[in-house]
Amino acid sequence: MGIAKPEQIWERAMEAGEKKVHLPLYGQLVLGFAGGAYISLGFLLYIRVSAAVPAPWSDFGNFIGACVFPLGLILTLLAGGELLTGNMMAVPVAFISRRVKLLDVFCNWAVITVGNMLGAMFIAYAFGHLAGLTEHGVYLAKLVKIAHAKMDEPFIIALLSGIGCNWLVGLAVWLSYGAEDSGGKMWGIWFPTMAFVAIGFQHVVANMFVIPAAIFAGQATWMEYLHNFVPVYIGNSIGGAVFVAGMYGLVYRNRLNP
Repeated sequence: MGIAKPEQIWERAMEAGEKKVHLPLYGQLVLGFAGGAYISLGFLLYIRVSAAVPAPWSDFGNFIGACVFPLGLILTLLAGGELLTGNMMAVPVAFISRRVKLLDVFCNWAVITVGNMLGAMFIAYAFGHLAGLTEHGVYLAKLVKIAHAKMDEPFIIALLSGIGCNWLVGLAVWLSYGAEDSGGKMWGIWFPTMAFVAIGFQHVVANMFVIPAAIFAGQATWMEYLHNFVPVYIGNSIGGAVFVAGMYGLVYRNRLNP
C-alpha cells in the first residue's frame, strides 16, 4: 500500500479539481445525487448499528457508528460520486494552481450542493420515512438526539465544528488521491472520516440526511435546519479550501506552477 509524495498528491488533486469543474451539468447533478445518497447510507448505517446499544454502553455504540460511517465516503470516492465537502478541497487546489477561475469554484459548489441535497433527502424520505428505518423506537430516539444536538449549537460553534470536520474530510480525500491501490485508498479515507464522526464535528452533507429525516418524522423544522446549514456550510468550505488546499498550496503551488 504505497502512497505518493505530497507534491504528487497536490498535482493529482489539481487535476481532479479541474476535471470536476469541466464535468457537464447533468454529470455533476447525477454524481452529486450519488454522493449525497452514499453519505446518507453511511449515516443510516451509523444510526442502525449504534441506536440499539444499551444506554450504559452508548459511548461504545457511538464509536461503532463512527467506524461504519466511512462507508459513505469510500463508496463516493471508489465507486464514483461528487461530494461537496471533497470538492471544497479539490476544486480550490485547481484554482490556486490557476487551472480554473473563482467563478468555476462557486458554480461547481452550487451544483454539487443541489445534487447532494437531492440524494440525501431521497435516502431520508424513502428509507428513513417511508421504509421507517429512522422513525420507530430507539432508531427514532437516536435520530432526534443527533439532529437536535447539531441544530442546538450556536452559530460560531457550528462554524468551528464545520471547519474541523472538513479539515479531516479534506485530508481523507487527499490521502485517497495519494494511495496507489484500493486498499490504501480505503484506509486513507477511513481513519480521518472515523475521527470526525467520533469527535462529533458537523458535515454539511451528512446533515442533509439526518436533519431532514428528523423533519420528515415531525421532530424538527426547516427553519431550524437553515440556522444549522449556513454556519456548517461556511465552516466546511473554510476547512477544505483554507486548511487543506490553502495550507498545502503555500508549499507546493510554486513548485508545480513557477
